[in-house]
Formats: sequence, C-alpha cells, structure tokens
Amino acid sequence: MEEKRLGKPAFNEALKFWFKLGWVSFGGTAGHIALMHDFLVDRKKWVSNSRFFHALSICMLLPGPEAQQLAIYIGWQLHGKKGGLIAGILFVLPSMFILLALSIVYVSYGNLPWIYAMFNALKPAVIAIIIIALFKVGQKSLNGVLHYMIAGIAFICIFFFNISLLLIILGTIVLALVIRRFYPEWLHGVSQLQEQHLDHEEEYYINASSVAPDAGFETKRFMKQLAIFLLFWVMPFASFYLLSGDFSFWQRLILFFTQTAFFTIGGSYTVLPYVAQFAVTKLNWLSKMQMVDGFALAETTPGPLIIVVGFVGFMAGFNHFHGSLLMGSIALIATTFYTFLPCFLFIFVGGPLIERSHGNEIISGVLKLVTAAVVGVILNLTIFLGKDVVFPGGMALSHFDLVALIWIIISLFLMLKLKLNVVYLILMSLLFGLLRYLTRV
Repeated sequence: MEEKRLGKPAFNEALKFWFKLGWVSFGGTAGHIALMHDFLVDRKKWVSNSRFFHALSICMLLPGPEAQQLAIYIGWQLHGKKGGLIAGILFVLPSMFILLALSIVYVSYGNLPWIYAMFNALKPAVIAIIIIALFKVGQKSLNGVLHYMIAGIAFICIFFFNISLLLIILGTIVLALVIRRFYPEWLHGVSQLQEQHLDHEEEYYINASSVAPDAGFETKRFMKQLAIFLLFWVMPFASFYLLSGDFSFWQRLILFFTQTAFFTIGGSYTVLPYVAQFAVTKLNWLSKMQMVDGFALAETTPGPLIIVVGFVGFMAGFNHFHGSLLMGSIALIATTFYTFLPCFLFIFVGGPLIERSHGNEIISGVLKLVTAAVVGVILNLTIFLGKDVVFPGGMALSHFDLVALIWIIISLFLMLKLKLNVVYLILMSLLFGLLRYLTRV
C-alpha cells in the first residue's frame, strides 16, 4: 500500500525551529547539519534524506557558509522566499548579538590580568580546533596524488609568496579545466556523487521528485532579484556616506567584506585565512593575537564560525575610532550584514540554476580541486596563527611556551579521542587559564 505524503509544514512550526536552531547550533558546520538533519529528515519528515544531501551538495558549490545556505535553501523550498529569509536571518542573528556582547566585554575588561589569562588559555584550544578542521577537510578532500599536489602548491603560494586567495582559487579552476581537457583520466572518479537510497520518498513533503520553486532561469526574475540585492547593499553604504565623518574607513570595510563574501567556496575555513592575514598584516585592524581571541569568542557562540568576521569588524571600528564602543558595535553589525547578504542572492538566484547542473562531471571535478586547494589554505592559517601561540615572543627557543603546546595536545586528545564538545573545551580552557593565573599570584 502506498504511503501518504505529508502535507505542507505550517510556517509557524518552521519558524520555531529556525529560531531555536539559531540559539543552539554549536559545533560548527557538522553540528549545524546534524541538528537540521535530525529535525527536518528524521523527526518531521519535511525533507527526504536524498533531497537533504542533494541540497547540501548544491550549497557546497556556492560561495558562503554552506550550513547557513542549506538553511536558506530548505527554508526557501518549504515556504518560498519568506521561508528562506527567515531561516537565513535567524541562523546568524543570535550569534551576532552574543558575539557583540563578548566583544564589548573583551575590549572593556580584557586588560585585567585574570581576564587576560583566561583568554590566553583559549588560544591553544583554538589552534587545536583549527588543526582538527584541517584534518577533517583534508581527509574528505585529498583523494589522490593530484589533490595533495594542489594542496601543497596552494600552501606554497599563500605562505611563501603571499598570493591572494582569489588568485589561488581562479588558478585552481583554470588548472582543473586544463587537466580536464588534456588529461581527463586524472579526474576520473573524483566527481562521482554517492547515490542516495530512494525508498519511501513519498513519505516526505520534499522528496526526490519534488521540483524546486522558480526552477530555471528567467531574465525578468533575475533582474528583479539583483535590483533588490543592490538596493539593500547601497542603502547602508549611502547612509555611511551621508552621515559619517570618516567615510573612507566604512568604504574600505564594506568593500572588503563584500569581496570576501563572494569568494568563500569551501566554507568558513576558506575565507578566514584571507580575512586573518589581510586584516592583520595589511589593514592593521587588529593584532594576530586578537585574531586568535576572535576565533575563541566565535567558538563560544552558536551559528557559523565565519561570524568571527564580526569581531574583526568590531576591532577595526573600535581601534580606528580611538576606543569607541559605539563605532565598534556599528562596524560589527555592518560587517555581519555585508558578509551574509550575498548568501541570500546566491540561493535565490543561483540555487535553481546550479540544481539543474547538479551531477555535472566538469563542475564536480573542478570543485574537488578547489577544495583540495582549500586544504593548503587552512594549513597556512594553522601555521600563521599557531606559531605565535607556541612562540609568543618570536621564533626562538627562548620564547617557546611549553604549556601552550601541552594544552594544544590535550585539546586534540579530548576532541579526537574522547569526542569532547567544543563548548566544554572552551569552558575548560577558560578555567585552566584562571587556575594558572591564581597559582602564580
């Protein structure tokens, strides 16, 4: 007997879930995806397993944090653009407000010895978190000699020659197309997608046979969506021009984070090395150690790790305007807005188009090589931030911090072997820093 397909979920019920998700989505991308899968697929049967992972693979092809884009995408399929907007906004908003509060505490009280000691103990834990991210992405992405070569070349380019992330990604795409043209056997098999079981698809509201809303390309719809995006982009920009006495700072901030939002294929760990290196070494918005502290603060909030860019914006505004909490807060909100605004454009405009090309061997093969290059970029981030944690006074044995190295190793053991939640590791690190301070006093 054929199973009856579920009716359309109530918008209010979906709203409650997206609101809750924004406050409890700790654990990075894997945690976000696990929470959504448990509720949307296993418990509510709003989305089938095959459709859920199909949507995730589409979001992996788009710039931006894939977990948030997955939320936008599913919200859009459930309740149209209204559902996509609600899902995407609520995914980010709680973490933005929490990070704002933590940033204010950080600059207001971070110079107190015991507060400084607590933040200082977070740094090794953050490096351990980045090392695990490097391991997981590498394990998933490096499937052969070619992938390891691409990762190595990307690392050399950014670490030794300071080549921009954009050029590395564009170069990788060009190289992938050349390989595809002359040596297609090198890419054979790397683009094959895992087949999903289609049993009982009819039990789900969105299933393998469902048609995405507004599928295909329509010039009129595209122009309308692009015009709305540009309107939302221009309004704050124009407000800063009219009301700010230092428009050059806001212009640089907005253009920088808009640019980063358009070149984040591979998720948060793709854009963060670029933001960290550029904001620290070229724009001088914050120090390297403050950047590590920003990672730690972002890990204590729900939502995507890329929210750390809000802390970068806060410190940029705070430092540029001579310790102004108001300017720092405005900069954090502006940074968050311009970082996540393009995500909605990518889903509403690009989602239907990319869905039609899903499974295309050329696109999948190129994406695999880009992801391999991302591994090299993350390795650079690990060394870029990690060396100042283990050698806080410079690369010399006299500046070697043995306690920091030991805490990195302990953190790795707790997360890899004992599967300790990141939130608990953060709390343990804060307590460790406090105890270390008290025993010295």
